[in-house]
Amino acid sequence: MTQNHSNHIIQSSLLISFLLLGLSFFLGGNANSISNTFSFYLITEWVDTPLLGILAGMAFLGAGLLVMLAAREPAFNDVLLITLLFIAVIPLLTLISETRWMTQLGGFPIIGSGQGIIKYAALIPLAIYLSRYNTLSLRQHALLNFIPVALVLYWIGGMKFFEFEANGIVSLVDTSPFMSWLYVVFSVQGASNAIGVYDVLFASLLGVAIWQKMPRLGLIAVVGAGAVFGMTQTFLFTANNAFSADTIITSLGQFVIKDLWFFGNLAVIVHYGADIGSKSTE
Repeated sequence: MTQNHSNHIIQSSLLISFLLLGLSFFLGGNANSISNTFSFYLITEWVDTPLLGILAGMAFLGAGLLVMLAAREPAFNDVLLITLLFIAVIPLLTLISETRWMTQLGGFPIIGSGQGIIKYAALIPLAIYLSRYNTLSLRQHALLNFIPVALVLYWIGGMKFFEFEANGIVSLVDTSPFMSWLYVVFSVQGASNAIGVYDVLFASLLGVAIWQKMPRLGLIAVVGAGAVFGMTQTFLFTANNAFSADTIITSLGQFVIKDLWFFGNLAVIVHYGADIGSKSTE
């Protein structure tokens, strides 16, 4: 995979997700997310949540426009870099708030709140990768893009071993034609454990492949990790109420659509693996 290919994947994943998220927030979707995020900064004391939702929607739609402009004119990458960092950092900083954490379970993010927030970490290395001024090596880019992938797979995968998370995913797994068979083979907790093992395994393989410069193992790990994020996209069509006639996508849809960003992270890692593979054959 060349840099052009990885750029196309990144730009496509950003564009689709930003347009859907932007329209959803603009139309009033997931008001709780808006309220929880901006209340951390005390902004809700001065600005009503509906207006904040409109502003957030405009920010995502503007970011989508910048993605399209940057694809045609590299000079817009500078503005895109700042915009992506802004969109990522604003929600990520709210992880400091105790409302995002379940201290009685060792500090895991709350279902649907903290889990969705940590996904914004995917945007930071993508912004750096697209920037004209980065001086990082391709290996450093691969390691940076591995971090958010590992964060989500280890963290959310680790939660699968808890009963509350096992019960929380029943509605998603049970309605999926690709995953419902797990409940035939395993119990609810057993199926959740199997998913958790899968997530942790492929996150570990991906880390080893990058660190040890093993492109073949890396490709296997990318396919395995990519399958996780690809599977979550099917929930948009198989889970109940993922779409909304009023706000395009619901809070569940917003949670799932963010996984598109990780395809961009994985594309950078594949680019690195292809570069290693080409040098080894020279």
